[in-house]
Amino acid sequence: MFEAPFPPHDLQDKNRLGRYETLVLHWPAIITNLVDHIHRLIDGTLAAGSDDTLASDGLGEAAAHLKISEGKEIISKVIRLKHRMESDQELERIPEDGEFYVDEYNSEIEKLAQVGKNTWFVVPWLFAEYRLIRSYFKQTTHWADFDPFRTKKEETFRNSATAVYQIATMMHDMDSEKDSLADPTKLLVLFKEMVQMCLWGNATDLSFLIHLAPSDIEKFQEVGRDAQRARKEYILKDDQEIAWEHVKSLQPRAGLVAQCDFVLDNAGFELFTDLVFADFLVTHTPYFSTVVFHPKLIPWFVSDVTPADFYRTIQSLSSPTFFNKTATTAESAGHLKEMVERWERYLREGVFCLSTALEGGQKKTQFWTGPWPYWYMEDKANELWRSLSESSLVIIKGGSFVECYRLTGDVKWPVSTPFATALGPLTGSFPLLSLRTNKSDVVVGVPQDVADRLDKKDKRWKVNGKYAASVFCETSGEQ
Repeated sequence: MFEAPFPPHDLQDKNRLGRYETLVLHWPAIITNLVDHIHRLIDGTLAAGSDDTLASDGLGEAAAHLKISEGKEIISKVIRLKHRMESDQELERIPEDGEFYVDEYNSEIEKLAQVGKNTWFVVPWLFAEYRLIRSYFKQTTHWADFDPFRTKKEETFRNSATAVYQIATMMHDMDSEKDSLADPTKLLVLFKEMVQMCLWGNATDLSFLIHLAPSDIEKFQEVGRDAQRARKEYILKDDQEIAWEHVKSLQPRAGLVAQCDFVLDNAGFELFTDLVFADFLVTHTPYFSTVVFHPKLIPWFVSDVTPADFYRTIQSLSSPTFFNKTATTAESAGHLKEMVERWERYLREGVFCLSTALEGGQKKTQFWTGPWPYWYMEDKANELWRSLSESSLVIIKGGSFVECYRLTGDVKWPVSTPFATALGPLTGSFPLLSLRTNKSDVVVGVPQDVADRLDKKDKRWKVNGKYAASVFCETSGEQ
């Protein structure tokens, strides 16, 4: 098994701003919001104080009482977990909750205990996540399929109306000029715009937007052409043109199905930009026939895309009442409707597809919430690895702690470490385009002199989402 040549980060290291702040600020806030949300659901059920109210959701009186009791028990467990986290206690074993990878998580936790690395302040990041919280819901009768983060995801997406309509109009204009866009030089310009849109759309990560107002969120989502040009200097590693050269090599051939795979990160606006990019690839370039989207099977790290989120996003965009009508004009609303109807057709025809809908897709998708870095994919999820190795392009989204540490490991890589080195054994497995905004301490592929300059200019440059990277890694046969 591959072992990185550098040690993992230390959660207690206050110089590692992202990890330390997440532990002492973000996670407690997320857990508090989760508790408040469940409290509100319970209080809403009890508000009228009658048994008729308890049965109003069709459960019946006894079932409604059980649901309330289970909700209170979940709150108790979550509050206890928050205390254990803040007081640096040991990670508890995952109970047999019927979900996948229980034994694998517990085996890894036991190994950490043997070396004294199993408490919240010192555990490797890949284990210091929310898998245990998932078990609190899964072990109940009435909350087993409940996504405690759904409401926050949808609220945040509603605040994205301005950018959503702006992009819909941009795509409409592109459709009207389709015949003049056959020139690869022009397509390159549009490809770069799409990459940057996806790159900065990545800024919408709820674990970092807990306290932001809607106007602040809109600032994160400025993806127009002028905003993108202004942000170009903040892209520390820019392989857009290298990635485009690879895309151009996918010349259409009879019988060839060129597939692009998106490994999704955040729901809401970021997922919307992923869908727009996918639309561009299959509608406006001759190089791709299908796009497969890879979600998380279970609610994960606040805003990660689940299968339900994916389909609900399409439904929300189709609803004339989801966004505030004052945020747009009738013309832009028509542009959005036109674009989403095309996506719905693509889903029916198989041009767009969720990985869970494919043969063996449920099993393959489990890996995205397993306790390993992606460099173990070939060994731990061989079927997934083999299917991606047949893809023409794999786009991995990320910026949140979870995705960064999965892609390049929970490792103190020197910032100048080449991206291909940090990928470990995953390097060369498939053509990979990584799009990430810097929101974690793990940063690679940045020249040391650039990093030194940024350290003097902005000590938070690794974690504040202001800087980003688009990095391409070829397959072994192309290198």
